Amino acid sequence: MKTLGFGIVGCGMIANFHAEALKRIKGSKLVAAFDTFTGAADRFAGANPGVKPYTDLDAFLKDPAVDVVCICTPSGVHMDPAVQAANAGKHVVVEKPMEITLKRCDAILNACKKNGVQLCPIFPSRFSPANLALKDAIDSGRFGKLTLGDTYVKWWRTQQYYDQGGWRGTWALDGGGAYMNQAIHNVDLLYWFMGDVAEVCGVTATLAHERIEVEDVGVAAVKFKNGALGVIEATTSAWPGLLKKTEIHGTEGSVIVEQDDILMWQFAKPKAKDKTILEKFARKVGGTGGASDPKAISYVGHMEQLKDFAKAIQTGTTPKVTGDEGRKSVEIILAIYQSQWTGKRAALPLPRDPKRPA
Repeated sequence: MKTLGFGIVGCGMIANFHAEALKRIKGSKLVAAFDTFTGAADRFAGANPGVKPYTDLDAFLKDPAVDVVCICTPSGVHMDPAVQAANAGKHVVVEKPMEITLKRCDAILNACKKNGVQLCPIFPSRFSPANLALKDAIDSGRFGKLTLGDTYVKWWRTQQYYDQGGWRGTWALDGGGAYMNQAIHNVDLLYWFMGDVAEVCGVTATLAHERIEVEDVGVAAVKFKNGALGVIEATTSAWPGLLKKTEIHGTEGSVIVEQDDILMWQFAKPKAKDKTILEKFARKVGGTGGASDPKAISYVGHMEQLKDFAKAIQTGTTPKVTGDEGRKSVEIILAIYQSQWTGKRAALPLPRDPKRPA
């Protein structure tokens, strides 16, 4: 089976996690990197032997060694390189969020479908063993009727974090704050667990940071299409930064996952494997997960997802996380923003991108 050549667009912090992941995936190889800043591309290539640096995107996309392109640019500039990569016949990996508006997400989706290439939005939390165990319990009906699903991302980011990057904390390039940038992984997990969202009622604020346009704290009530309710809390203003947490409840069971550890695993109809699952995932192996330091995350989730995507390309099958799935989390967050801006509940699907007040 042909070794897949990967190229990275955008040589910032997150590109390093893609590089570390690809080193460990059999049949995949990182071969090229593009950045508009010559120094960034050269430094990244220097740290990753065998990688060819580019500052010309067209030349990068014409490189026959590149089969898959990983988009690692700031959130609001995912669309153009992703569409160009698809038009060049390359498979596309896009860091979260897929883009910051539905229109821009759809442009990526349409380009990939038109050109017959695979699309993979990055959501490594879905590949956590604890989350996979929870998803299996839901799918096998162990919760009875799902009644409540909550997720909490109570993180801390310094003012320096926002000041360092000119794009951070802006609507144009970040697309939002604690919800769009930090909590989107848990938004994705929550609807993956609970099912599609029917409507949201959200309130957001900027309380702890200066010189940012977006929210650093938000609370949203959620109604799922199956009738269950939930809460999504997101903040970058909770010092010193807590581990992210998801709680799923039903008429016959409750599970609480903190980072990648299971704090509660209890069902009305116990099974022999329950004790083993609880013991296996109650060992505090999750780490901090970026609660106060965005660099303090593991490459393992990226590795598992990119491995799945490579397999899908090589076998002509569908990856576990599709572009349509990546669009959903963006839509839920945009609905929360619409609710804040209008003071009303926002129903999904959204007919169009919400308009911010002047």
